[in-house]
Amino acid sequence: MANDNYMIIDNIPVAIEGEKNILELIRKAGIDLPTFCYHSDLSVYGACRMCMVENKWGGMEAACSTPPKPGAEIYTNTPKLRKHRKMILELLLSNHCRDCTTCDKNGECRLQELASRFGITSVRFKNTAAEPDIDDSSVCITRDRNKCILCGDCVRVCNEVQNVGAINFANRGSKMIVATAFDEPIANSNCVGCGQCAAVCPTGAIVIKNDRMKLWDEFDKEDVKVVAQIAPAVRVAVARSFGLTDGNVMGKIVASLKRIGFDEVFDTVTGADLTVLEEANEFLDRVSENKNIPLFTSCCPAWVNYCEKNYPELLPNVSTCRSPMQMFGSVIKEQYKTSRKKIISVAIMPCTAKKFEAVRPEFKREDGSPVIDYVITTKELIQMIKEAGIVFSEIEPESIDMPFGSISGAGVIFGVTGGVTEAVIRRVATDKSVNALRNLAFNGVRGLEGVKETTINYGGTDLKIAVVSGLKNADNLIKRIKAGEHYDLVEVMACPSGCINGAGQPHTDFDGRKERSDNLYEADRMCTNKRSEENPLMMSLYNGLLRGKVHELLHVHYGKEGVHND
Repeated sequence: MANDNYMIIDNIPVAIEGEKNILELIRKAGIDLPTFCYHSDLSVYGACRMCMVENKWGGMEAACSTPPKPGAEIYTNTPKLRKHRKMILELLLSNHCRDCTTCDKNGECRLQELASRFGITSVRFKNTAAEPDIDDSSVCITRDRNKCILCGDCVRVCNEVQNVGAINFANRGSKMIVATAFDEPIANSNCVGCGQCAAVCPTGAIVIKNDRMKLWDEFDKEDVKVVAQIAPAVRVAVARSFGLTDGNVMGKIVASLKRIGFDEVFDTVTGADLTVLEEANEFLDRVSENKNIPLFTSCCPAWVNYCEKNYPELLPNVSTCRSPMQMFGSVIKEQYKTSRKKIISVAIMPCTAKKFEAVRPEFKREDGSPVIDYVITTKELIQMIKEAGIVFSEIEPESIDMPFGSISGAGVIFGVTGGVTEAVIRRVATDKSVNALRNLAFNGVRGLEGVKETTINYGGTDLKIAVVSGLKNADNLIKRIKAGEHYDLVEVMACPSGCINGAGQPHTDFDGRKERSDNLYEADRMCTNKRSEENPLMMSLYNGLLRGKVHELLHVHYGKEGVHND
């Protein structure tokens, strides 16, 4: 090979093409080298030592922290390495709960997977695992410290990607643990409920709060009507879990929910369309008044929580619009307020922070009941479908129910970073032609980058827009704004790449996120209505159910002065 810029991996030359470490090179060669602590989006920690490789002299080095060396020869599957990896796994298992069948991570646990892969059917060492140490204080996640293997994934994602720092390592040596400040319950920390720690945790040490068991009980009550809304990002994450390649499986999800026992099934895109109309109006009003600019979006509850805890002075800049989930939840409860049965409103979301949003006091109705009674994540939905014995690949699709059966493509793309901004631009753009719509795909708001910027012209004025995903990116942008940079609109999603990568979704890599993004834009292209104002349901709602109640049902105010509707 030219310039000898390659390494010999298991006797096969592999070209070095900018890989940061040997591990990336090995995986490029089609070898699945096992790891616990390595994530390409995080810093290299090198704690688990599962990725050790052997060089031609018999020495061992960690593949994740060693840069490629042209001409070097390494081996990934020698007797020494197999013995080494089995020893690590046995030592981890000797201090780990082995109640796998009752663990929420059963079937998805990396420790369980690697123990099976390396043929560990018994452990030579005495099991020293302590009794479960459950922190159930959060409405978003559940922690069991005694299932932690100290890989550090949760600590790094919380600090490096989300800039929250709710958890970190405490103590030293054999007493080391992952803990909050002063070892307080997680609900008492500065956690914002984004759940990214649970998304990267390889074991059951941090998992999504399980609300599906309580929901199952609702279906057996005769005086209850259970209604569901499904977020756009959910549909593009379910398919792979059931071995399907088509990400747009909304009809199968609706049919499955009906089999489970839901009485009515709707699409959260209806709420997204309402959000577009309300937020676009609010944006233009603020621009014309030059007041509380930039306008920050309010769709993401983890971002709102982060802003409240870190930048309360920016709360007047946060949109008064409720999230699509809360807007549509308010509409649903208003629609069925005369029902003889109690309405149980369920939101199926890609997000763990939505569980926190659902219990916020701002979203209590006059009678004290919540707008949203249950939030279940995509993972919980998948588990419920499996529990019901539904053969997802074979079930016949069904349509969403009336009277909320009409949606727009603008609402569909809310699930990916930049989607909210593009939907608003579609609304305020003076050129409504097909070509103008197509050109929006190239104006800088699409793509999975953590920070994107664009400028649009409205009424002769250039409006500067920023799109950020990942709370550290949001924090960095806020610091720039405080230093004097001007923006008119800022879209913030707490999870990197947006809701398609929410912590409630089946975990995936960048290529998987790209596929989910593409599937949402494909669903957008297939929608007859491309803009929210083109959805005929919107006119019907504003002239009917929402008449005189727009601010009551669709807006909210966040702030320390006390909670009240806008």
